[in-house]
Amino acid sequence: ANWMHAPASVVHEVDVVYFYPTAYSPSGPDAPAVGPIDDAGMRAGARESYRKQATAFETCANIYAPFYRQIDAMTLAGLTQEEMIEAESGEPKTDVFAALDYYFEHWNDGRPFMLAGHSQGAMMTYLVLAEYMKQHPDRYARMVAAYMIGNAPTDAWLTENPHVKLATGADDTGVLLSWNTEGPGNQGKYNMVVPEGARCINPLNWRTDGTYAGVELNKGCLVKNETTGAYEVVPGFADAQIDPARGSVICRSVDPAQYAVPAAMQALFGPESYHGWDFGFYYMNIRENAANRAKHFLERNAKGGSSGCDTGAVSVAAAILLAALGKLF
Repeated sequence: ANWMHAPASVVHEVDVVYFYPTAYSPSGPDAPAVGPIDDAGMRAGARESYRKQATAFETCANIYAPFYRQIDAMTLAGLTQEEMIEAESGEPKTDVFAALDYYFEHWNDGRPFMLAGHSQGAMMTYLVLAEYMKQHPDRYARMVAAYMIGNAPTDAWLTENPHVKLATGADDTGVLLSWNTEGPGNQGKYNMVVPEGARCINPLNWRTDGTYAGVELNKGCLVKNETTGAYEVVPGFADAQIDPARGSVICRSVDPAQYAVPAAMQALFGPESYHGWDFGFYYMNIRENAANRAKHFLERNAKGGSSGCDTGAVSVAAAILLAALGKLF
């Protein structure tokens, strides 16, 4: 009853576990900051996010998506990333970790998998990588990639979690991918999901430097037809270039008046945040990249690779053990 989506049959060699962004909003002043698992508004918002985000993976993976208790966005407003992680470590983490336990014990059947999450769902991915996968290195070794979008890993967090490796290109596996999309007018402005020391990858050219990627590299954006209510893929109109100092992806080809977050959210995200479009702007590139990484993982595994990760951490379990030994000595 608490799974938004689980496939009736397994049709792909790879799975994806998806965590939706903030969909809970308190109904009144006395409503709790952490919503109940059966909150109707949250469930409706989660399903809408699934349609415009998780479906990017449906052509290459079996999609599993649990409901989980969420924190109201305004409760998280103004917190540092460390404070947000601490807040998320209550009911939200409890539900997500329990969902993963159930997924691995009843549904996964040893298949490779991906993680995907946006915004608060990305914070869940953050916790899963830092804690859950560290506790389950055998499961982590089967991770194709983690798409932690709409939040950001930091240099400090990566130092604390040496078993997590950032993607460095389009083909590596066992890695973390992340970006936040902004306009040039957001540079120097506060954005609650772009902490100091943030790291990201360009979702058009899959580079981690400032190399510009024009709209000609965009395979297609996902937009909602306001007449029919259906989501449609249209020719790509969003470009991308990393600002290495800020650690976010800058998009210059769109009109912020049309695509930036609403005015009521600009105090949290900045005047030219495209937070709601982190998936939509690069939808078909995400789809293509997920299929590509799954293909490479399966090929490397077929050749006898232990984890499929070609980033220098040949054995994830060994990397975790070394990190633990380092703390002991």
